Amino acid sequence: MTHTFTLPGGLRVVLTPSATDVVYAGIAVATGTRHELDSESGMAHLVEHMTFKGTPRLSSVQILNRMESVGGDLNAYTGKEETIYYATFLSQHLRRALPLLVDIVFHSTFPQEELEKEREVVIDEIESYNDSPAELIYDDFEALLFPGHPLGRNILGDASRLRQYTTADLRAFARRTYSPARAVLFVKGNVTEQAVRRILAPLSLGAADAANPSGAAVTATSGAAATLPLGAECAAGLGALTVADKHTHQAHVMLGARAFALTDPRHIGIFLLSNLLGGPAMNSRLSLALRERTGLVYTVESNINAYTDTGVWSVYFGCDHADVRRCLRLVHRELHRLVDAPLTPRTIAAAKRQLKGQLGVGADNFENAALGMAKYYLHTGHVISLEQRFAQIDALTPTQLHDIAREVMNPAQLTTLIYTSTP
Repeated sequence: MTHTFTLPGGLRVVLTPSATDVVYAGIAVATGTRHELDSESGMAHLVEHMTFKGTPRLSSVQILNRMESVGGDLNAYTGKEETIYYATFLSQHLRRALPLLVDIVFHSTFPQEELEKEREVVIDEIESYNDSPAELIYDDFEALLFPGHPLGRNILGDASRLRQYTTADLRAFARRTYSPARAVLFVKGNVTEQAVRRILAPLSLGAADAANPSGAAVTATSGAAATLPLGAECAAGLGALTVADKHTHQAHVMLGARAFALTDPRHIGIFLLSNLLGGPAMNSRLSLALRERTGLVYTVESNINAYTDTGVWSVYFGCDHADVRRCLRLVHRELHRLVDAPLTPRTIAAAKRQLKGQLGVGADNFENAALGMAKYYLHTGHVISLEQRFAQIDALTPTQLHDIAREVMNPAQLTTLIYTSTP
């Protein structure tokens, strides 16, 4: 049974027991790319890197050795709306891991000498990303869907801006966007609530943030989550075709549209439709149409990304340049099957059975389960069980799914981005 509680400093804690002696724990902070000022592009990701580079108590080498020396692992990632720091270790090292996580997240010093080195590491990461068009296209596509909005901003930033940042800049960003009241500490493993409370009680977590006691994501200027602008300034590129010359050996294509927020009841419906269309199973409709029957692609997938106030649904595939039009026709044909008529009860039953099976198997990956639990609790304030998710899937009707498909997946209104190469 999942336990949740809030410490006096405002840090929320969510604990899910499990039988394994391997513990997955971390701190999720409601700070990501969308909380940067326009002058702070790439700052959230750079702060994530620099969080490991020193605190008043530990040097960067000591931080790296703290979990590695006992066979554990320490890692982090930055998203558009959150940054998550997490560790994997044996339960006997819980007293080592939790203070370390609290120390680096809330007491990092961002030393200038470490910044000089680490920014070059991040710039190398940017260049590596630029050499991976199958990954880069996701960021470029969101820039088309959310023009002029921080959700459309590249998480990594750009080299010229990163080279301008100083320790003072990073500290100012962290003071503004990192606080216990806007974070969640999560633990999944064979540990008790009492043990977690005993370890956390003496740690310095500061006073509760009275202006934002719920821990919701905040922006630099408004003190509340920025409302996504839906006017012309953010809709100018929607439904358009963009072709970019990237000098790639194959064409990379993405098409899609804005979808639903994480807490929107329709989110589970678009999730099921996306899985039916191009989920991880080899029998997805797009896999059968573009790979198994025609041999046109190696990779084709349909994806959902849900934020706190909006979402993205997209289809990606890579193919020979000469096959782009044919592949697009096949994708559009599959979309029309969803848009033009409701799914049959038999098809829906099979899609529900498959999705529930995938979610059940995925729940056995404890690290991913812990990270998913942390992100959901961070943004919604509650935990959703596998059984509750199954019930949501079972409740979907043909009419609901058809309405969702017509609203989001109509080929006539999709935004399309193509990476190509001119001779």
